[in-house]
Amino acid sequence: MGSGGGGHSAGLMRRGDGGPLPAVRRVLKKGWSNVTAIPTSWFLLLSAILFVIGAGGVLVRRNVLVMLMCVEMMMNAVNLTFIALSRHLNSLTGQVFVFMVMAVAAVEVAIGLAILIEMNRLRATTDVDDAALLKG
Repeated sequence: MGSGGGGHSAGLMRRGDGGPLPAVRRVLKKGWSNVTAIPTSWFLLLSAILFVIGAGGVLVRRNVLVMLMCVEMMMNAVNLTFIALSRHLNSLTGQVFVFMVMAVAAVEVAIGLAILIEMNRLRATTDVDDAALLKG
């Protein structure tokens, strides 16, 4: 990064005159009130698409590792729904709940990968049909 002039933010793109771009200058002058927000319905649609992809992966694939990743995708889709609705309702409850879901997801990944490694070590496969062979 070069040495910038005056009191402009360091992260803004600069033109030849050393100032920010005109659109950025207008937003900085008027505030963020004129910036259009992405509608909540778009976030909910994206979340539904991610959830369907994850559910399809769990139902179709037989590899345990791929199934775990699809479960994580479904959890992240639900997290996106919580965040979008929390923002729409101006409440922090959904965002706090997302932190709890992320903690559960981290534990789920640790346990799932431990089971997957043990299954691969004993049977040299990650096929979900061979998981029944781990019964004692």
